[in-house]
Amino acid sequence: MKTVAFKPKAVVKKLLQALPERSRVFVEARFGLGAKAERMTLEAIGTRYGITRERVRQIENHAIATLRKAPAFSEAKEAFDDLERIIDSLGGIVCEDDLLDFVTNDESLQNHIYFLLVLGDPFKYRKEDGEAKRCWFVDAALAAKVESALKRLYSNLADDDLIPEAEMVDRFLLELKDLSEKYRNEEIAKRWLKISKTIGRNPLGEWGPARSSNVKTKGVRDYAYLAVKRHGSPLHFAEVAKLIGKLFDRTAHVATTHNELIKDERFVLVGRGIYALKEWGYAQGVVRDVIKDIIKANGPLTREEIVEKVLKERHVKENTILVNLQNQKFFKKGKDAKYALAK
Repeated sequence: MKTVAFKPKAVVKKLLQALPERSRVFVEARFGLGAKAERMTLEAIGTRYGITRERVRQIENHAIATLRKAPAFSEAKEAFDDLERIIDSLGGIVCEDDLLDFVTNDESLQNHIYFLLVLGDPFKYRKEDGEAKRCWFVDAALAAKVESALKRLYSNLADDDLIPEAEMVDRFLLELKDLSEKYRNEEIAKRWLKISKTIGRNPLGEWGPARSSNVKTKGVRDYAYLAVKRHGSPLHFAEVAKLIGKLFDRTAHVATTHNELIKDERFVLVGRGIYALKEWGYAQGVVRDVIKDIIKANGPLTREEIVEKVLKERHVKENTILVNLQNQKFFKKGKDAKYALAK
């Protein structure tokens, strides 16, 4: 562990020596500071020792207060200062999981770091709720600015927005115009974005509302949508299945992929087994329907003009279009060699 300049277990061990044995045992169990890196709940500790969870809470709070008055607390100042430095280097406000993972991957050491955060005077935390994850900070004014900016950023997102990461970072930083220059960088902005529970990032690194299926992928159809969108042009369903495997490292069976594409209104069948995204401007329907829509929008057209326009909408053979034009129930050819809708 190279990110901290102190030994967490040694610092915590010295601190805990200031507590009576019973209080020390409770604190060790509560924060997972013993041989097993397992944080016990108030209820679990109460059950083990035959007391109420509220009594366990009282003992814990009294122990914390006792430690803050002990000489060992002042002697641990360098450790607290180092943790404050780390939080500042990560942006001044950071998700608890990101902070602990940055310091160490060792669960036991993470428990000791967490205990020091709870104990230390400079450290404050934001409780997790529906809008944000649990996070730690030192500067309350900075934390408030970041949270307000995240709320404004979310309020300006449409339900189906899918924004490249670089653009999302730029938008976010625009919401933080008076921010200190030392925090105005991409890595810190991305770390702050992760605080929000209303804004999310999909597996391809694109951002949008966290509840959106574009971000919170639930199955093959969502992965297929992202794969085709990333590809940028229509694809055969077999190729879509392969692309899902390549982009997301997950198996997508060809038949399953085809079934999901058929049922998903975001896709339009534009050829034999070839799918495009509806949002690209492709109309639903068979070739006949496409021809009807083109004539409605443009008026009578020559065969060549109709073929050209249909081929922009469908990946079919020219002869398929011509066969449809011969259907007099739907189309009629005028003396000017232009086709119109049959009355």
